[in-house]
Amino acid sequence: MRQLTYVKKDTLQWWDVKDPELQSPKDAIVRPIAAARCDGDKVFLFNNITKPIQAGLALHYLDPVAIDVLGKNPYQGPLAVGHEGIAEVVSCGEEVSAFKRGDKVIVPWAISCGSCFNCKSGLTSKCSDAGDTYLSAYGFGQAMGPWGGMVSDFVRVPFADSMLVAVPEGIDPVSLASASDNIPDGWRTVAPFLKKRPEAPVLIVGGAAESIGLYAAGIAVALGSSKVDYMDYLKPRLDIAEALGANPIEIPKQRRAAWYRKQAPRRNGDYPISVDASANPDGLRFAIRSLAPGGFCTSVGYYFQKGVSIPLMQMYANCSTLHTGISHPRADLPELLELIKSNKFQPAKITTVLSNWEDAHEAFLERTTKVIVHRPSIF
Repeated sequence: MRQLTYVKKDTLQWWDVKDPELQSPKDAIVRPIAAARCDGDKVFLFNNITKPIQAGLALHYLDPVAIDVLGKNPYQGPLAVGHEGIAEVVSCGEEVSAFKRGDKVIVPWAISCGSCFNCKSGLTSKCSDAGDTYLSAYGFGQAMGPWGGMVSDFVRVPFADSMLVAVPEGIDPVSLASASDNIPDGWRTVAPFLKKRPEAPVLIVGGAAESIGLYAAGIAVALGSSKVDYMDYLKPRLDIAEALGANPIEIPKQRRAAWYRKQAPRRNGDYPISVDASANPDGLRFAIRSLAPGGFCTSVGYYFQKGVSIPLMQMYANCSTLHTGISHPRADLPELLELIKSNKFQPAKITTVLSNWEDAHEAFLERTTKVIVHRPSIF
């Protein structure tokens, strides 16, 4: 079969590799028909990052947990690309009962069994039975297990009955290509807190987690937030936010760290809910400082640096809560799909490049917010 392979910075190639096979009666083989580029993929697609991370770890500048997550040679090619996708079921093991050949399914980015303590607690991307790696997922190479990538002709899915989620009738499967990770990542930053505080104002500090911040904005608007302020330094993303119903706030690109520091409230802000999608330490601190008393901030960015500081004294005095961590789409997808079925939130509005599957080696290298590639179903 063919597999889109990351070779080095700005270089993707189609490689011929061995077809995956059923290895357990609980497995399924699926054929991806739509795949999306995750915001985090741009870290290695556009940067020579392996040696800088190794040097940063050797100099004790980066958090050593990076090695546990990404392996001794972080993002070093070759590796199979992609961990967000919609697929059709091709074959099933004899114990798979919830799905059959031809079904359209969402394949979450991380492997989950559905029955261990973590999975039952909603921490489906921290499954205890998913393998020997610290995280177990598609699209990150051997550091996260032998699962391959979503931009491939076929993919093996273990624990198929528990992992896979059916694409609801009436929804274009291509529009859900990022439902494996980035859309639920946006959902978890706002939905649980708006359920507790209906109509609460929301602040989103946009940036490196490009589509996640925008998905969060669109979901917050759809769930009835009275005000969704979206801050960013790139006009195309601000325009998308405005089209979603959010209030765009432009900040300076070149001096945004200084702007964050100068503008951050000293005591408390106006937002019961804030989202850090900046992957910038000053942006993170701004999102925290902007919280109203008792507010919740969720950070979705990568912070490889060792010792990133947060304003603990202000958080203490303001009764603030900071949450960070990987997304758990398998746990969040049922509620999220209900919102999408209502048509109040349309994830396709965030897609900036929609390309043919055969052109994935070029499309995934576009300097844009959200790339999706797709091909016809065979069923």
